[in-house]
Amino acid sequence: MQKKTIAVLFGGCSTEYEVSLQSAASVIDHLDKAKYELVLIGITREGAWLRYHGDPEEIRRDRWHQHPGCIPAFLPPSRDTGGIVELVGTEYRLTPVDVVFPVLHGKNGEDGTLQGLLELSGIPFVGCGTLSSALCMDKEVASKLVKAAGVEVAGSITVLAGDDLYAAAKSAETLGYPVYIKPAKSGSSFGITKAYDRLALMDGIREALQHDDKVVVEQNITGFEVGCAVLGHREPFIGEIDEIELQGEFFDYTEKYQLISSKIHLPARISEETANRVKETARRVYRTLGCRGLARVDMFITEGERIVFNEVNTMPGFTAASRYPNMMRASHLPYPDLMDRLIQLAEAMEVVR
Repeated sequence: MQKKTIAVLFGGCSTEYEVSLQSAASVIDHLDKAKYELVLIGITREGAWLRYHGDPEEIRRDRWHQHPGCIPAFLPPSRDTGGIVELVGTEYRLTPVDVVFPVLHGKNGEDGTLQGLLELSGIPFVGCGTLSSALCMDKEVASKLVKAAGVEVAGSITVLAGDDLYAAAKSAETLGYPVYIKPAKSGSSFGITKAYDRLALMDGIREALQHDDKVVVEQNITGFEVGCAVLGHREPFIGEIDEIELQGEFFDYTEKYQLISSKIHLPARISEETANRVKETARRVYRTLGCRGLARVDMFITEGERIVFNEVNTMPGFTAASRYPNMMRASHLPYPDLMDRLIQLAEAMEVVR
């Protein structure tokens, strides 16, 4: 059987650069080398694209770009190329690619920018398309669309860079304290704060505006968070539901990746009836936002067992300990099989276009 060539992209100009390195190294470890020929393309924090020939462990340690074998490489938007172009000395060399696996998180990786380039190239790729990626990344827009589809969302107001801060804070106070302040287009909880009074609210808005030019101030939902790993296109498979048990104020960056005081319960400690409602809500959200391939849909369950939409991650963490692969593993889909399925879905989507 002829091997398929899979280009794994990692890194990127994003606050989630380091998260991408951990995810990508794990993806590389679990892709079956008997089936796939891997082409590793790293993107530095400064935006340089480099072909990497080294060990995944050097990616984890962020030493990959120091490898003497790294050479400039890029993905051209021209559909007649069909692969990665590398600069070798003064000559260009083409490496044909069957599927691209973009293991990038956050800005410039998960927000539709990279997906636009991939769609222009015509090469099948893992994950959501340009529009869906952009919609899911923008918390304000995603919530409006999901609400229009009949799913409950938290009350919120939007603050734009340049808005009167005092007026914005006064308007946000109608939501009631405490409130969460979030950059509209940021992941891994970067720039998110929780405010219990006007001073903290205004400081939180200033902090969030350091990460984005649009900020969402959101009503606090009393309850707990659950996640759904969704896999597929029109009729997606939904894995086992997990539950976050918080000890601190919220699931911030440190807790997400180190679980110092928080716990992840898999499966979630909910009834079968509630689980079915959660899965159906996740399916509706996934379809409403035009997702394909994969995504993790996060929701809250209130004390009265109402289901409230939180957000969608179109390229969730992919380390062996990450929530998405763990939810799929609990649904009898091991990590290597999950990689195969994602590549198959990417190829199937190309046929549909």
